Amino acid sequence: MNREPKIYLLPNMMTAGNLFCGFAAVLKIIEGALLNNAGESAIHSYHTALAFILGACVFDLLDGRVARLGGFESPFGREFDSLADVVSFGLAPALLVYQIVLKDFHKTGWAVAFIYLLCGSLRLARFNCIAAVETDPAAAKEHSKEFLGFPIPAAAGLIASLTLFMLWLDEGERTIGRWKFALPVLLLFLSFMMFSKVRYPSFKGLGWRTQRSLPKFLLIIVVLAFAGLNYEWMPAVLFVLFLVYGFIRPLISRSWRKEIEDEEDHEQER
Repeated sequence: MNREPKIYLLPNMMTAGNLFCGFAAVLKIIEGALLNNAGESAIHSYHTALAFILGACVFDLLDGRVARLGGFESPFGREFDSLADVVSFGLAPALLVYQIVLKDFHKTGWAVAFIYLLCGSLRLARFNCIAAVETDPAAAKEHSKEFLGFPIPAAAGLIASLTLFMLWLDEGERTIGRWKFALPVLLLFLSFMMFSKVRYPSFKGLGWRTQRSLPKFLLIIVVLAFAGLNYEWMPAVLFVLFLVYGFIRPLISRSWRKEIEDEEDHEQER
């Protein structure tokens, strides 16, 4: 019996890109810590670290899309993706917030950063366990449409984008101002949200074959272009909107939810 796992090149290359971004972010945060200890500004290092964390979000989005497009989903890919996520979306954001603000609180700062890392890791382990034991294809399809609790890539993206926004507000300064004290609160809140009962769409029905009308297509292009031109604050707005969407989602009619979330049955209409 061949126990060698199937390793599909393209989706796992995307996951490797995610892992590299997380690794590079950690290196840049350490570089920033060394610069701070030497009495120099670490703002540039933090900017680069934030860019790598947001880049990891892009790679994480792509690896699942590529895998589903080619039918390349596998247990190996799921486990590899979770290991990369622990580094990029667990360790890197926790270390970033610790270096910016939590280090001033000594052991309490350690505890807050570790709680976020622990909750993120436990969430990923729970997700993999549920996926591994799900044998009913209909239930698995329904389960794949949404996340129970705030997904860890979105949590990391929210932390990174809000930190980028704070750096933009204090442009020219050597450190982030008083707004930095909101980051530990955000870290703990997101730790709770990752294990909450709030449901979020996975957008897994949104793929390369998804069809959109011309006005909607133009709207998406405008939003993406506007986000690119205003990268200092627009990504933070988008991540905050996604966080809030989970709370208002039960109040939205199913037809509107299908339109917003591009559920798979909507995508299949040709």
